[in-house]
Amino acid sequence: MHDNKFYIRRVIFNPSQKNCAFILTLTIPLGLQQINFSQAEFLLSAEQAKDWVADIGAEVAFVGRSNVGKSSAINKITNRRGLARTSKTPGRTQHVVFFELEEGLRLVDLPGYGFAKTPLAVKQRWQKFIGEYLAERESLQALIIPMDIRRPFTQLDQQMMKWAAELSLPVHVLLTKSDKLSRGQANATLLGVKQDWLKKFEFTVQLFSASKGAGVDEAREVITLMLRDEQY
Repeated sequence: MHDNKFYIRRVIFNPSQKNCAFILTLTIPLGLQQINFSQAEFLLSAEQAKDWVADIGAEVAFVGRSNVGKSSAINKITNRRGLARTSKTPGRTQHVVFFELEEGLRLVDLPGYGFAKTPLAVKQRWQKFIGEYLAERESLQALIIPMDIRRPFTQLDQQMMKWAAELSLPVHVLLTKSDKLSRGQANATLLGVKQDWLKKFEFTVQLFSASKGAGVDEAREVITLMLRDEQY
């Protein structure tokens, strides 16, 4: 007898034990309608809730520390160079930016947090409207939190994870810039994140590199499940 799901199995080397691997299984419901991410289009950018896209349909929001590759991740996942504005100046994004994947399904780019040179008044304003977005946005299904693989789960990341937990928002973590480490180091960090932080927070996690394209398909699969309101 067959169930209504199929399974994607990825074997990941465990560097702590020779000739040992663990298997990550991602469950995809049969018949799940796929999303053409390359059709993503910019909708609007706004700070005030009254100016945001109508709160209908479904959204997945990207939120993370400044300079961890958040905008680059959005551009790579959508295969649209320049869709999300990247900058050498961290903290530049100061609005909620909406992108439409298809009618009623959106990605959202939230301002990066934690950039030291951002004025205090600006930080406080961002915190206010980001908090408003996370707490009151009915169409928000889940969060993607990019973290630099070399510095995962900073104090601010932990605060965002706690915030998400309080709001019952599912979280998927992208360990970005994985190409900056060797394959063994990257997999060891992934394993360490699971061992250390799954005890404290509920989330899924993967390796990701915008420059090398690593992890793009897996990220798309997770976002599709989030937007289609499926368990993943």
